[in-house]
Amino acid sequence: MIPAVRAIGRAALAARPLSLDELNTRAELLARRDRGYLVPVEVFADLAALLTDPRRPGGPFRALSVNGRRWFGYRSTYYDTADLRSYHDHRQGLRPRHRIRERLYRDTGQRQLEIEVGNGRGETVKHRRRLTGDDQVLDAAGRGFLAGVLSRAYGVAPPDGLRPSLVTHYQRATFVADGQRVTCDAGLVVRDVSDGRTVRADGGLVLVETKTRGALTEADRVLDRFGVRVSDVTQYCAGLAALRPELGAHRRAAAVREAFPGA
Repeated sequence: MIPAVRAIGRAALAARPLSLDELNTRAELLARRDRGYLVPVEVFADLAALLTDPRRPGGPFRALSVNGRRWFGYRSTYYDTADLRSYHDHRQGLRPRHRIRERLYRDTGQRQLEIEVGNGRGETVKHRRRLTGDDQVLDAAGRGFLAGVLSRAYGVAPPDGLRPSLVTHYQRATFVADGQRVTCDAGLVVRDVSDGRTVRADGGLVLVETKTRGALTEADRVLDRFGVRVSDVTQYCAGLAALRPELGAHRRAAAVREAFPGA
């Protein structure tokens, strides 16, 4: 087993379980501040032990559990224009910007269209539309949903020519305390839709993302004490940068090389 997958599995099994309904009640966080880290498995084990310690003031972080499972397989398909407008807007830190993806929960078969936008306060706001049966991601209903989100957020229309650009596969465990959520991804593989090339993330790293409203989470403060700095590597931008060096220097190029040393 990939070391990072083993690490998130052990941490999730050691924690008290939390149902999906409880997660949505305590820390759904559709509007939140995200901070990303590349965490070596040895450091991750210490982080998880501290967060899930039963003696933690206020109670331990709990692990999302669905049908007895504590970590889950995900597949995300990102949509962009032919000239990768969304990628370049994120790479350059431009505003307004958005990210469009289909997310498949591989263990349940549930699918969602997800659109992430900024709200002007430095927060990411996620909008979701459930997909059922043979629903196409950007059929008439999907494009109408996208148009409504972008109009309300920025007063703009959806870009023309949206198409799948990158597919990611990974395992995720999620830990929750009141108002705080920590997602832990491992075994990430990214595939370029244009030519089928793939690259695998370093199996000794866990991609940790903290989510909260406002202040730093406890996980942020612990990682800072451990000497792990924010890298804000996103699966989409880092994956494309690793697969397509011709796109130009990524503003977090060192983090991309760390995440994908085989690229």
